[in-house]
Amino acid sequence: MFHGSIPALITPFKNGAIDRDAFADLIERQIAGGSAALVPCGTTGESATLSHDEHREVVELCIQVAAGRVPVIAGAGSNSTQEAIELTEHAKRVGADAALVICPYYNKPDQAGLEAHFRAVNDAVSMPIVMYNVPSRTASDLLPETVGRLAKLPNIIGIKDASNDLGRVSMQAALTAGEQFTQLSGEDPSSLGHRGMGGAGCISVTANVAPELCAQMHAAFDAGDLTKAQELDQRLIHIHRAMFFSPSPGPAKHVLSKMGVCSDEVRLPIVMPNAATRARIDEAISAAGLE
Repeated sequence: MFHGSIPALITPFKNGAIDRDAFADLIERQIAGGSAALVPCGTTGESATLSHDEHREVVELCIQVAAGRVPVIAGAGSNSTQEAIELTEHAKRVGADAALVICPYYNKPDQAGLEAHFRAVNDAVSMPIVMYNVPSRTASDLLPETVGRLAKLPNIIGIKDASNDLGRVSMQAALTAGEQFTQLSGEDPSSLGHRGMGGAGCISVTANVAPELCAQMHAAFDAGDLTKAQELDQRLIHIHRAMFFSPSPGPAKHVLSKMGVCSDEVRLPIVMPNAATRARIDEAISAAGLE
């Protein structure tokens, strides 16, 4: 259902509030650059420090600006199952094409708890749901066997996998055989490898700052031009690494502010990279041929 380069959009701020104009400009830039879908209110969008009203506002604005030109996968996760259901209900009500639902963080549920969480969201809201597994952030890991069971549910249509375990792509494909189940990478540096293992695309941090390059890499892979895809990936690897020289989305906002897209405001407890780290980010951007 979803494929190619899908930016996990940053949320621009201005004087502490959401910068609606900058966000709209960012979305236009993404669509013009060839992004295949948009993800507002994911981790990169600082969803953890958005109020519920702000979260809903960002999702609604993304849908409004995208205007059906590309699908919108609305971030709708929480460590509270009831809150995840409410955010997913909102995503459906305002016209999102799917909801991205993260594994509950901090609570550290076991596999039975994770399965019950996603089953509850599936049962409560009739819309496409993409599960999001990112063990480094949630302290829980949605294992392939659990993914296989959840893929049989009517609304669970895919997974964003940031486990950085490429072997899971084949295992999850085997366990979801016969289902319409989409695997998306959540790790930019291994996104080409994920495609080679059978993945459909990447929900990307890097695409915020290099939408064209990311889209071109996936297009080259889809066209069977692995040499070109590898060449683009070797340019992008500099940016992939730089996006995490300091906590995300600080590096992305630094680059976008230099491009004049938005300010470099982030919300505590995230802080912007220091001067030395900003210089390293700038060097990486230059090495990728992106100025």
